[in-house]
Amino acid sequence: MLVTLIIMVLVSVSVPSHLRYPEWQAQYEAALLEVDRKRLSDRVTDAENAIFDRLQSLAGNSDHHAERQAVKVALNGLRLLKRERLDFPDWE
Repeated sequence: MLVTLIIMVLVSVSVPSHLRYPEWQAQYEAALLEVDRKRLSDRVTDAENAIFDRLQSLAGNSDHHAERQAVKVALNGLRLLKRERLDFPDWE
C-alpha cells in the first residue's frame, strides 16, 4: 500500500519529460525513490528544505496556485514517508 501511495504522489506532481517545479521537485522525487533507509532521512530533509526555500520565494505572491497544491501533496507524501519508513509519529 505504501508503494502504491508513493507512486500516486509522485505521478501527481511530476511530468514524464521534465520537472514541472524544478526548484524542489528533484529533491522530492529523490526522497520518494530512495530505498536505503539510512539515506532516506537526508533525502527527506533535503526535499523539505527545498520546498521551504521555494515557499519563501513565493511568499507575498498570490500566483502559483498549482504549485502550492503540488507542495501540499508533496509535504503529505514526505510526512507519510517519515511515518512509515522512518518511524516518525504522525502529528496530523
